[in-house]
Amino acid sequence: MLPFLQLILAIAIIIFAAKLGGYLSYKAGQPAVIGEVLAGLILGPSVIDFFHLGIFTDPHLEESIVHMAELGVLLLMFLAGLELHLDELVKAGKIAFFAGVLGFGVPLLGGYALGTIMGYPLEGAIFLGLLLSPTSISISAQVLMELKQLRTRVGMGLLGGAVIDDVLVVLGLSLYGALLGGSEAIGGVNEVGTIVLKMIAFLIVGHAFGLFVLPKLVDIVKKLPVSQPLVSFAFIMLLFYAWSAESLGHMATIIGAFMAGLFFSRSNTTTNFREGFSSIAYGFFVPIFFISIGLEANIRSLNSESLWLLAAMLVLAIFSKLLGSGLGGLLGGLTFKESAQLGAGMIPRGEVMLIVATVGLVEGIIDQNTFSVVIILVIATTLLAPPLLRVLFPKVRKAELDKVV
Repeated sequence: MLPFLQLILAIAIIIFAAKLGGYLSYKAGQPAVIGEVLAGLILGPSVIDFFHLGIFTDPHLEESIVHMAELGVLLLMFLAGLELHLDELVKAGKIAFFAGVLGFGVPLLGGYALGTIMGYPLEGAIFLGLLLSPTSISISAQVLMELKQLRTRVGMGLLGGAVIDDVLVVLGLSLYGALLGGSEAIGGVNEVGTIVLKMIAFLIVGHAFGLFVLPKLVDIVKKLPVSQPLVSFAFIMLLFYAWSAESLGHMATIIGAFMAGLFFSRSNTTTNFREGFSSIAYGFFVPIFFISIGLEANIRSLNSESLWLLAAMLVLAIFSKLLGSGLGGLLGGLTFKESAQLGAGMIPRGEVMLIVATVGLVEGIIDQNTFSVVIILVIATTLLAPPLLRVLFPKVRKAELDKVV
C-alpha cells in the first residue's frame, strides 16, 4: 500500500477511535478527553500496537501522526487564548505568580527527596525533581472550556501559572546543565543568562506586536478579496507565534500559540473565524493529539522496579501540585475550594515533561525504563485531572459538560 494511502487510513481509524472513545466517555458521565486518551492507549503498543500492524509498512507514518498531533495541541491552546481577554489574565497576576512558582518548587523538592530516598546520586535526584515540575495545561484548559470556567479567577490563575511554571522548568534545566556538568545539549553557565534575556525579549516583543501591530493587520486582512482571509491569517499568526516562542524565546510552542489566541481575542472580528477554527481543530487535529498521548505508552515494558517508581512518582506528581499550586492560590487570594481547583488543574503533565525526559535520555541521566515510566505518568495525570476537575467545579448542565472533541 502506498505511504499516502496508509496515512489517510491511519487518520481515519484514529479519528473514528477518538470520537467513539469520547462518546462512550460522555455516556459514562466523564469528559470526552478521557475516552480519547484511553482509545489511544488501546491503539498503542500496550494493546493493539497500531503502527506495527501488517497493513502499515511506512517507516515515517508514526512521525507524520505525531506532527499532526503537535498541530492539534497548538490549535487547542490558540482556542483557549481566544476564550480569554488580556485584562482578565493580568488581573490574575498575583495568583498566577504564586501558583507557578510554588507549582514548580514543591514538585522539584519532592522529586529530589524521592530520588535521595531511592539512592539516586545528587544529579539524578535533582533531575527527578525537574521531571516532576512541568505542567501541561492543554487538557485542563479543554475541560475548563467545557465547564464554562476558563474565564474565572481559577482559570486565569491556571493559565498564567502554567506559563510561569514552564519558564522556570526551562531555566531549571539550563541551570542543571550549567552547574552539574551537562553537555552542550543542555547548555553552559554563559548560556543561562542568554536564555533568560531571550525569554524576556520574546515576551516583550510578542506582547507589543500583539497589542499594537496585530489589530492593524487584522483590519487590513479582513478587507482582502480572498476566501476566509481571517482564518488564514489567524493560522499564519498562530504558527509564527508558536515557532518564535521555541526558536527565539526558548519557550514551549504552546505558549506562543496561547499568546496568539490571547491577542486575537482583543479583535472585534473573532466571531468571524472562531467557528471555522473550532471545526478544523475539534474535527481533525485535536482528536489526533489526544489519541497520540495514549499511543506513546507501552505498559507491557514495565518491570516490578519500574512499577514501584511509577507509583511513587504518580503520588508525588499529584500531591506536590495540589500542595504547591494550591498554596500559591491561597497566597494569591483564592478561597480554599478555588485553590484546590487550581491545584487539580496543574496536575497534568505533558509535552514539557516529555521534552525534559528526552533530554535526560539523550544525556544518559535516565534509562529507557524510566523514560517509559514518564510517558505512562503523563497519561495517568492526564486521565486523572478531568474527573477531578469535574468533581471540584460546580455542576453544569450535562448538555454543556462534554463536547465530544
